[in-house]
Amino acid sequence: MKIGITCYPTYGGSGIVATELGLELANRGHEVHFITYANPIRLDANIPRIHYHEVEVSNYPLFQFPPYSLALASSMADIAEGYKLDLLHVHYAIPHSISAMLAKQILAPRRRLPFITTLHGTDITLVGVDPAYFSITKFSIEQSDGVTAISQDLRADTIKTFGVQNEIRVIHNFVNCDTYAPAPEERSSEPLMIHLSNFRPVKRVLDCVRILAEVRKSVNARLLMVGDGPERGPAENLAVQLGVRESIDFVGKQNHVEKLICKAHVLLMPSEMESFGLAALEAMACGVVPIGTNVGGVPELITDGVDGYLGAVGDIDRLASRAAELLTNPALQERMALAARKTALERFSTESLIPQYERYYQEVLNART
Repeated sequence: MKIGITCYPTYGGSGIVATELGLELANRGHEVHFITYANPIRLDANIPRIHYHEVEVSNYPLFQFPPYSLALASSMADIAEGYKLDLLHVHYAIPHSISAMLAKQILAPRRRLPFITTLHGTDITLVGVDPAYFSITKFSIEQSDGVTAISQDLRADTIKTFGVQNEIRVIHNFVNCDTYAPAPEERSSEPLMIHLSNFRPVKRVLDCVRILAEVRKSVNARLLMVGDGPERGPAENLAVQLGVRESIDFVGKQNHVEKLICKAHVLLMPSEMESFGLAALEAMACGVVPIGTNVGGVPELITDGVDGYLGAVGDIDRLASRAAELLTNPALQERMALAARKTALERFSTESLIPQYERYYQEVLNART
């Protein structure tokens, strides 16, 4: 198939999943065209059958805000016609699904161009419920030829919030278990925890610092903070206040996080909300035990006490206690690391999940509405 993919190309779960999906589809013989305003952070355009098209927006003086969604729709239509795309797959509802709908209408007199919208979380739970975007988000879902959600919890939230009648197919996030794999020779010789995110408030980055401070009361542990965003400065300040700044490495945004994850023993994901928890899955594939919060779709990924630990949002004592237990009990850490790797391999590998997308594409292409 010839597939157009649009996503936010920044350091966030939806863009990462979209990019990884495109790469996997190309590896399986499909032709993939990324249509975005910047090169996605994990995209290597040198891979065969991968094409990148930058959306250019004219900054006309009359416009207070450049009309990106309209420029995107025009680009989608032009690229779909020029490269004979079979369908568009957009990630994150606003504004991508509306742009895809416009592109579909532009081409309607000449050819059919179906589009699939994948919901990732905050496009529903944060942006979508904003009164300014509620109606357009609901409309974008209803106009999509296919809709997927990354967890059962997000699917339920979408139906409850918007009352849509469309079928919403749950296709969980996935991980390439060859790329994300244990590397015992790379593992830190000292107790090491890791956190990966875009450092937005919902990720509760400051809780990671508080957890480290508690853990260090009994374990000489370090914390690797991967990513960047509005909470980085406050997190660094809190680390100074708690006396743990010298035990934290803030390394900013990184393209090859698999090389960093495998160094750690424990991953911290104390988020206020996670529709799935991609960082935790990537850690599990690397044999790193995740400690997360019992929110959203996370329980669909982590089985508490088996392949990771779950706790309540803000329960620093419990989360820190679990981390300290793993860092001081090698046998427990190894047993849970093996279970985490097994979960990634058996339930969330690319071999299991990518064919689900391929089958869904065929269903949408074969449907006539």
